[in-house]
Amino acid sequence: MREFNLDRLRTLVTVAERGSFAAAAKALHLAPPTVTLHVAELESRLGARLLVRGRQRATATGVGQTLIDHARRLLAEADAALEQVRAQVAGRGGRVRLGASTGALAHLLPQALRELQGDHPAIDVQVAVTTSSEAMARLAAGTLDLGLVALPQAPLPGVQVRPWRRDPVRAFVPASWTAPKLMTPVWLAARPLILNDASTRLARQTSDWFARAGLHPPARIELNYNDAIKSLVAAGYGAALLPHEAGAPLPDARHVSVRTLRPALWRTLGLAHRVGGDDGPVRVVSAVLQGLAQAGRGRA
Repeated sequence: MREFNLDRLRTLVTVAERGSFAAAAKALHLAPPTVTLHVAELESRLGARLLVRGRQRATATGVGQTLIDHARRLLAEADAALEQVRAQVAGRGGRVRLGASTGALAHLLPQALRELQGDHPAIDVQVAVTTSSEAMARLAAGTLDLGLVALPQAPLPGVQVRPWRRDPVRAFVPASWTAPKLMTPVWLAARPLILNDASTRLARQTSDWFARAGLHPPARIELNYNDAIKSLVAAGYGAALLPHEAGAPLPDARHVSVRTLRPALWRTLGLAHRVGGDDGPVRVVSAVLQGLAQAGRGRA
């Protein structure tokens, strides 16, 4: 048996509510024979009379009233579903699945989430903590809509990446150390280091930065959580090389000193999305994130 047609059910409900076929035809902007045909098709499929046609009024039979009660619920759910989809297409609401590293989560994403909550409260951003490679793989698989990823990234079919922002990498050193204002690979390599773990793009960038000076210093400890790294620096455990986003609060100067690197080092991030997956809510979240990119175009 074919599924019920919602238009036929809407016609039946309207006839019962308006009391006549003519009134229903006018309300639905249909020709009267079309209204008669819709009801007849339903009755034929069910093998039962749904409406009693009187001279002045059409009333529902017992079977008809049962179907009308269910039809009202179905039509209300269908209307609600369509409105929700329209709102999502227009960017007024919906769900966006976003992958980002802990580094981006610490400062950059909270700014975007605050703006979205204020201006677009119906958009639900579901954040997954991922490495850049994990975010790219999940975008390709369709389980993420957006990803903040370190650049460069190898191309993946179905995924587009555009530069988002870049932030200078700084040296974070214990305030108790006597440190120069400009940090060189030679000076830092002679000190205990707290570095990102080898799975991160920043770890490879840091290693290359030292390698260009002919140095390969070991890490005292490797972590993948920048706030924890800063806490260890504050405790005097070692120095770290970390991105510093424009506008991000500086650590307590009583415990941590922030120094500029020479030569300069930058952490560059990209905004990745699925090809064809930029519906309304995704476009809204992307636009808010692009606004944050303006703050990252500073100088080292």
